[in-house]
Formats: sequence, structure tokens, C-alpha cells
Amino acid sequence: MNTAMLHIRRISLLAAVSAATAFAQAPGKAAPDFAVNDVAGKAVKLSDYRGKYVVLEWTNPDCPFVRNHYGKRGMQAQQKRWGGEDVVWLTLNSTNRNHPEYKTPAAMADWMKAQDGAPGVLAVDGESAVARAYGVKTTPEMYVIDPAGTVIYAGAVDDGRSTRHDPRRANNFVQAALTQAKAGQAVAQPSTSPYGCSLKY
Repeated sequence: MNTAMLHIRRISLLAAVSAATAFAQAPGKAAPDFAVNDVAGKAVKLSDYRGKYVVLEWTNPDCPFVRNHYGKRGMQAQQKRWGGEDVVWLTLNSTNRNHPEYKTPAAMADWMKAQDGAPGVLAVDGESAVARAYGVKTTPEMYVIDPAGTVIYAGAVDDGRSTRHDPRRANNFVQAALTQAKAGQAVAQPSTSPYGCSLKY
């Protein structure tokens, strides 16, 4: 491949990354639909949940930021609370299947059970396709989608930003967005900068 073609490919890649990043920082847009299989092999589409609030949680059991949230039971508390309020909590592991940190659906199911987690849906996105569609950069990273299918929050789960903070005492942006939206209010902070481990594309 000649130098000119390499330059064109590099520009195209940068444009794609920029577009994904722009989406990630722009609540108010329609959430991209996607189809995945959950860890039991059942086909799931985001559009299946139109009419409900949906939380998308990107996770990776090997990430110390994720382990902190689960080890101190902050993520599980949110999953259980909002699942009980008819919010669909959809947890995705988008680590690429060619990466050493990739987990099979069975391994993810076992891990979540060991954490006493309670997402409504747990899925493995082994091609990282859903993460690319959303411009996801880190784990954990969160999106909140309203019943009309619009992103109303994108970014960090909370303001803890460390591997040692107590997520149960942090300012939880996902909780705030859901509480405000379900009360008919505008989301006061619709986007934040996510923190954590880089997503393993």
C-alpha cells in the first residue's frame, strides 16, 4: 500500500474515532439500536425496550475500577434499585474476543453471579461493535436512554474517579439522571468525562 493510501486510511480512521467521540459527548441524540445475544444465548435488541428507561453499563471484570464498584457493591445496589423501578439495566462486556481479557458468555455469567449482580440483561459484545457505535472509551462507562430512545446521560457512573473510593457515598450521575428524568425534570448534568480502564477493542 502506497503512502497516499495509508494517509487516506489514517484520515478515515481518525474521522470515525472523532465521530464516535462526538456521539459519546452528545446526549439528546437517538441512541443507536443494536442486537446482541445475552449470556444465555437469547437475542436482545435495544429497540425491544422502547417505552422504558434503559441503562447501558460497560464493564470488564479485569478492570480495577470495575472491581471497586462491584467489590463495594455500589453497582449491584443501583442495578437492584432501578430494576425494581421498571428500568432495564443492560450490562455489556465489549472486550474484543481476540484480547487476553475477553470473557466468554459463560464466564461473564459466572462472574456476575459471584458478584450478586442483578442487571436485567448481561451480554458479551465480542466484536466490540456496540461499543464502537456508542464511542465508548472506558470501563465502567454509562448511558441512560429515555422511553423515546434518546440518550439523556453519557459518561462516568459517579464522581469517585478512583479504584478505592466508596461508590455508595459518591455523587452517582446515573442515579441523578434517572431520578430527575422520571420526575419529569431536565437532567441537570447530561454528560461527564468517563473514567476507568480503556475499553479493550
